[in-house]
Amino acid sequence: MAKPTNLLNAAEAFPLWDDEPIDDAFTLSESNDNLDHAVVTTVSRPWLFGFPSGTASNGRAILVLGGGGYVELMVGREGIAVAKWLSTLGFHAFVLVHRFPNTLSSPQAPLDDARRALNIIQEKGFAAQGLGVCGLSSGGHLAASLLAAYPSSWTSPASSVDVPKIDFAIIGYAPISTNAKGRTIVPDKAPLVPPEKQELYDTLQPDVQLRDDVPPTFIVYAGSDPVVPVVNAYRLAEGLGKKGAQVELHVFAEAPHGFALDTVELPVSAWTGLCEAWMRQRGILG
Repeated sequence: MAKPTNLLNAAEAFPLWDDEPIDDAFTLSESNDNLDHAVVTTVSRPWLFGFPSGTASNGRAILVLGGGGYVELMVGREGIAVAKWLSTLGFHAFVLVHRFPNTLSSPQAPLDDARRALNIIQEKGFAAQGLGVCGLSSGGHLAASLLAAYPSSWTSPASSVDVPKIDFAIIGYAPISTNAKGRTIVPDKAPLVPPEKQELYDTLQPDVQLRDDVPPTFIVYAGSDPVVPVVNAYRLAEGLGKKGAQVELHVFAEAPHGFALDTVELPVSAWTGLCEAWMRQRGILG
């Protein structure tokens, strides 16, 4: 039987919905010896992995949501690496390995898993001074969805459970609503596959579904992104602004999609420093 923390070299690991062992819960494309670019390719049972503060704790926790287009999960570059960066700032960071929207689960599975993860973090006392979310790419769409109302057309055990108060959000290069039918930028864009993924994007359009209690949000995109049009950044910023949230938006002229933390020798590599400065200004880092 595998030790849960060994899979991602985490300090803690929690199953989301059951007490089953972690064996066969999900599939990693990389070995434990090389997690920098590890990718989760299948998920049958979601898990949450904790990375405690590597310095003096600020008493806050943050949920990290990596990208992968909801068909895989970049758990290394956009999960573990991000969590380790945030842990150096005093956060107790948590990486979520969530289910994908497909025939094996449901369109709402990622949202249900993320909502459950937030509740686990709070229930276990990791967020005494506050709770944040950080999502990149499809993980950014999921993070923004946590700031939105749960769709009334979906029913599940998670739909009747409130999420804890989210005190701040960090969202990067996320397809907020341009994948939704009727809101695409590319003319005659073909439906996404599998159909459950398209339903997720059609149903969850966070920029027009935000709750009234949206938190301060840091947004970072690339204007040249060939995968996620930068209009997503403007839509999200406008939606947050209409709800009265304080927004910091950075659009770098040129950077690849998925720039994460390891795109060096380009101006976009400065985004983490800008984010840290924003958190200090907001009093999140003390």
